[in-house]
This record gives sequence, structure tokens and C-alpha cells, in this order.
Amino acid sequence: MGAVGVLAPSCASYNDKARVPIQAFERGNFERAEALFADGVVYRSEFLVGAEAGMSAFAGGDFESALDHLRNAERAVQAAEDRAILGGEALTESMLSFVVNESQKTYTGEGYERVMLHAVLGLAYLSRGRADSVLVEARRVDELLTSEERLYETEYRAGGIGHFLSAIAYELVGKPGEAYIDYQRMYDKGVGGPLVGAALVRLAERLGRDEDLERWRALPGAASMELPPPDWPSVVLVAGIGMAPAKEEVRIDVPTRGGFFSWAVPRFTDGSSSTSHLEIAFPDRGTAVRAFEVEDVAAVARKNLEDRIAWLAVRSAARGLLKREAAKQLKQNEDTAWVGYAFDVFTIATERADLRAWRTLPQRWVAARAFLPPDEAVQMALRTADGRSVDLGTFRLAPGETMFVLGRSLSSGLTAHVVGGERVRASTAAAPSDTTPSVAALAVEPQS
Repeated sequence: MGAVGVLAPSCASYNDKARVPIQAFERGNFERAEALFADGVVYRSEFLVGAEAGMSAFAGGDFESALDHLRNAERAVQAAEDRAILGGEALTESMLSFVVNESQKTYTGEGYERVMLHAVLGLAYLSRGRADSVLVEARRVDELLTSEERLYETEYRAGGIGHFLSAIAYELVGKPGEAYIDYQRMYDKGVGGPLVGAALVRLAERLGRDEDLERWRALPGAASMELPPPDWPSVVLVAGIGMAPAKEEVRIDVPTRGGFFSWAVPRFTDGSSSTSHLEIAFPDRGTAVRAFEVEDVAAVARKNLEDRIAWLAVRSAARGLLKREAAKQLKQNEDTAWVGYAFDVFTIATERADLRAWRTLPQRWVAARAFLPPDEAVQMALRTADGRSVDLGTFRLAPGETMFVLGRSLSSGLTAHVVGGERVRASTAAAPSDTTPSVAALAVEPQS
């Protein structure tokens, strides 16, 4: 019992250690969550410290602090990212990498988490109006995703959030042709739905790509879609829904003639979803635009772990055999037999799956875009499928302007932060004209 008592604290999982800051985050107390995560040296991962604290600050609207934390996470995994892009990520899966258990190693994130790090960095730069930096992060997203697919010889239905941010940034810097390519890549991956289809029709028309326009117009619902006038400003919503999946342990403890054999690997839960969908609403005009999924974080996380599980299983089995053999040898000597039995306890207590994961990521990212008449006061709100809402206020947008709404939906509530636009006091807002926001939807069938 003494040995187990000594070992128990060191074997506590990341889920146990991070329970308090995660609960604070889920309750919407983002400032407390940020402070607790930032003081997280016990997690043996500067990546997670920066990523969790950064996401907490981002959800709370403190974008400068978010950038600081996320850059720290980026520095912590720079070497691992460079190896991955150069094709050497498999070195980290080497059979020579034996430790007491996986949690004793420095955690540099799963491949999908490093991809998400640069996507969230892109969002943080977007909040600061730094379109060029958004493009840098979007390129990094694409490089890291490509390296993961090459390493595991698979194809992830991922990268949609990176392509969307890249497309928006290219439009902001006046490069619609580059934006068009990103939207095409989203369409090819089957993410974004009507959001992507509407963008392809709009940009194909603007770029004079008549053959492409004919193709997009042939999609269900596209023939009657009205394009917004060229000078109309827009509101872009990017929001996270729910909480990313947590890892849980799958283990086997088998008594054998030589001693105990223990084997443990992680698997992902489904995560949590707070609503089926979000929409940005314009109450004074009686219209709303639904947000569509651009990234299923939970699905990508599970697929990415499945691709690594064979390495983790082999390493766990090898450690289990080594520990059992050590216990067997000790028991053969009368003077050390008691140490061998103690080693059985050590084996069971220490063979643990690594449950570290970026918990404050959303279960999925969604996005929407609405075009509005310029120089008119428009009421805006963010709503969930079950009717919960947060009033964003009344805004007036200049011709060609892009306003951003960065949101997060959790079981405890809905939060949103507005970047751009001119806030208008309700008492001074003029009555809306007969012109309504351009909310035409284009039904896009997922590609096989």
C-alpha cells in the first residue's frame, strides 16, 4: 500500500490535474481558466500550457494575451513541427523511445493539435486585423496537415478552418483569385456547405470564370441565388461549438507465471456539443444566416489517434514485457523476491496511457457570412438552435468593410466578440430600409 500511495500522485492523469481549469472554462469563467492553465507546469508540456491558456484568453476576448500564450505553445513545438514537415515525425514513434509510461515524455501535441494551434493563431491574428499573418498561419496549417497525411498514408477530412481563414484573408488583401482556390479546396473536402457554394458563385462571377460559374450554378438551389452588389460589406462569423474530446484509458492487467503484464493505450471520447447549430440573426429585418461546419475537430482527433495507436500499443506491450521480466528475475532470488513482488505493484501502478490532450478546443468549428447594405444601422445577434441568444448590438458598416464575430457556444452559455464595424446607439439608429441582408443559401452536396 505504501508503494502504491507514493506512486498514485505521479500517476494522476491530465484529466484529473486539469479538472478545475476545465470546469472554469466550461462555466464561462475564461479569465480564471487562463490563469490556472498558465500556472500549469505540472502538465509536463509547455505546448499544453500555452494552448489551453491561449484558448481560454481567446474565448474571453483577450486577444493579445491569447497571442502571447499561443506563441509560447508554438515555440515549444517548433522542432517537432519542423521534423514533421521534413518527413521525420516517425522518429518520435521510435521503438527506442521507452519510458516508465507515455506521460513521462514531453508532450508536443498530436498532429491534429499542432494543426489546430496554427488555425487558432490565425483567428487571433484576424482579430487584430493582421491579414498577412493569417495567411502565414494558414500555410502552416496546410503544411502540417499534408505531413500528417503523408506519414500515415491517409487523407483527413480536415483543414477546412485553415482554408476558410486563408480565403477571407486573401479577400481582405484584394486577391480574390487566391481566395477562390481556398474555397474550391473546401468544396473538394465536402466542408462548409452553402457557405462555400455561395462564395464560389460570387467569386466565379467576379473573376469572369464563366465555365466554373455554370458548374456552380447547376448545384441545387444556386440558380435563383442573388449575388450581393460589389460594394456591400459583410459580417463573418467564426465560432466553436462544445468541447473537444477527452482521452480515456483502455488497459489490460494480466497475472502470469512470471509476474503481472500491464498494457494501456488511450482512446478519445466524442467530446460535447452544446447545440446542433448557430446562426447570426438580424432581428430588425427578420432574417438570419445559419453557420455551417468547416472543421469537425472531434472526428479528426479520433482518426489521427487511430493512425498512431499501433505505435503506442507496441511500446506499451514492450514496456509491459520488460517490467514483467524484471519482476520474474527478482523473484528467482530468495533475497530479492520481495522486491519482485513490489515490482508487480510498480508495473500495475505505472503503466498508464497518456491522456494529455488540448481540452479547450471546440468539438467543431462553424462559420457563416452575410452581406449587408452599406451605411445602414443593423441589429445583430448570435443564436443557438434551441433559442439561446446573445445580443451583439446595432452596427453600421462602410462599403466593402468586413466585420467579424468570434463566438463560442458551451453548455453554460454563449459568448461572442465583435471586431470591426461602427457601433450605433439604438436611439440614433435610423429605421431599416426595405433592403435586407443577402442571405441566399446554396445547397452543396458533400463530395465522395
